[in-house]
Amino acid sequence: MPHDLNSAQLDAVTTLTGPLLVLAGAGTGKTRVVTYRIAELIKHGTPPGRILAVTFTNKAATEMQQRAATLLGKRLKEKPEISTFHSLCVRLLRRHARRLGYPEQFAIYDRGDQESLARQALREIKVGDNLLRPGDLINLISRWKSQSIRPDQAATLARTDKEHLASAAYRRYQVSLKTAGAFDFDDLLLCSEQLMREFPEVRQAEADRFSHLLIDEYQDTNGSQYRIVKALAGGHRNLCVVGDDDQSIYGWRGADVTHILRFKKDWPEAKVVRLEDNYRSTDAILTLANRLIAFNRERHDKVLRAARAGGEKPRIHQAQDEDAEAKFVIDEIRARLGEPGLEPRDFAILFRTNEQSRSMEMELRKARLPYVLVGGMSFYDRKEVRDVLAYCQLLAAPNDEVSLLRIINTPPRGIGQASVAALLQDAVSRGVPLGQSLVETHRQASVSPAAAAAIEQFCKLMDGFRTRLQQESPLPVVTDLVAAVKYQDELARLYQDPQEAQARWSAVEEVINALASYVKRARPPSLRGFLDEVATGQRGDVDEKESQLARNAIALLTLHSAKGLEFPQVYLVGLEEGLLPHHRAVEQDGAAIDEERRLCYVGITRAKDRLTISLALARMKWGKARPTIPSRFLFEVTGQAEKGHAIRRAAAGKAKKLRGRRPV
Repeated sequence: MPHDLNSAQLDAVTTLTGPLLVLAGAGTGKTRVVTYRIAELIKHGTPPGRILAVTFTNKAATEMQQRAATLLGKRLKEKPEISTFHSLCVRLLRRHARRLGYPEQFAIYDRGDQESLARQALREIKVGDNLLRPGDLINLISRWKSQSIRPDQAATLARTDKEHLASAAYRRYQVSLKTAGAFDFDDLLLCSEQLMREFPEVRQAEADRFSHLLIDEYQDTNGSQYRIVKALAGGHRNLCVVGDDDQSIYGWRGADVTHILRFKKDWPEAKVVRLEDNYRSTDAILTLANRLIAFNRERHDKVLRAARAGGEKPRIHQAQDEDAEAKFVIDEIRARLGEPGLEPRDFAILFRTNEQSRSMEMELRKARLPYVLVGGMSFYDRKEVRDVLAYCQLLAAPNDEVSLLRIINTPPRGIGQASVAALLQDAVSRGVPLGQSLVETHRQASVSPAAAAAIEQFCKLMDGFRTRLQQESPLPVVTDLVAAVKYQDELARLYQDPQEAQARWSAVEEVINALASYVKRARPPSLRGFLDEVATGQRGDVDEKESQLARNAIALLTLHSAKGLEFPQVYLVGLEEGLLPHHRAVEQDGAAIDEERRLCYVGITRAKDRLTISLALARMKWGKARPTIPSRFLFEVTGQAEKGHAIRRAAAGKAKKLRGRRPV
């Protein structure tokens, strides 16, 4: 029996059957409870392979696996299945994708691949970037898919001109995906849900694999994830979900807080355990957090209790404008860095929108203080990384058109755009994959003999490496392919600065290192398995964020990026109406404001020892200083909610009068 748990944690860990809702407030030891519970199930005779634990990041899944192994203190013949939702769905689809008309060796398209398909779909319906950009189309499609809306439904539900155009392009986009034998990231969930809905035998087979389910961060589940969980746990009903409705901040990407709020309705016999002892923040900080979140009416009743009594009272600072706000924050950090025991990594500056970092970065540079802007370009967005992964995709999935178009002439091999356009036209007119048209280049009179010879040579090269892949480990095959196409020479040609060329080649080496690491631990390893791991692991760029935060530097990050992190000293900046809460939420009111309040609550509860909140009394908009209105959340945490309401009402009345004036 575990002895280092408090009574509520122990209750959650030792309740081993039936539905269980663990309401785990910020800093209350959620991960500890989940891992102890896995170990307790195994100690009480549940075979490890019959336990499925699902979380939202690979990092969290790996950490849980390691902690559970440490608690059990022995090497198990089999391990519990601990993974992300998307990794779980990839494995399910590998077993059953043929039922939906997809190959077992399907590809998984990332954001860059998706935008290539989106651009193609918009071109086919003759819509230019001035009407709908590929990135905006992908965002709309993702929003529809997170709500389980298919192309035919999207056309019916479209309201604006942009949505009508997007629904037409969505249909083309989805056809192109299926033709390429590929899923995008949202499809992994949507199609897994479809399989279990349309094929009862698939649902039964997948549900029978496990006798216990544990779902972490349940407040972040979207509709598809919610229905997948219900399908898997509906028989045995041994479902434990862990989460905090007060930290549900991802509604914009489909997360539905009602899933955790109505858990008792879905599972009437469920037990509810509240974890309310916070081991992170001081009592002074939690007093503020509890006061704020109490204004959300639709929530589970709970109050965080501090294990650390007292603490410095959080401060609120008013600055004249955003530049003065930045100067105040950075000057104070610089002064505090002179105190013993404090380092740059102890400080975080949190803000609602990315553009707020500009003034902070300027002041940090002036002060010559080390800082890191968390959430910059992902490793997987770099050109050289995407090129190498496209070669890997094409080895594993010859019909992957997006990857083929990316590297057919990278590095240059004499296959020009005119030749590629002719081959694409041939493929479209005959309804065959581009790869097939490539093999039959002799049909194309418009392709020059030199280009035809280059295409034939390219096809032979790829076929040769595919043959090797059937007999060898993927590591030497990919390493040799990168060498065969002379990719390092291409980087030296493109980048005259030897240091930049070397930095980019180092990124290619890092891909090979990642493949080597995968090969070492996978049983058995396959190139497809590696690509699946990359595709499901890079969302949210958790590894990138971790490497950024490993530096001894002041962290600048958005409130969304800050979830799950903690810092001794936190500066929460820009507490103004229109920023936090964001102006889009102010326009919508209701549930949108509640989510913004949860976002502010997340920011407050990141602070361990000291919290400073700031606002600017004026902020630049289109080159002019505009007066701001203090955030309603400031009035709520200081017990002056009615005063804040009166100020907003007066400001709204004044704005209405100004709009009503006729021009002279």
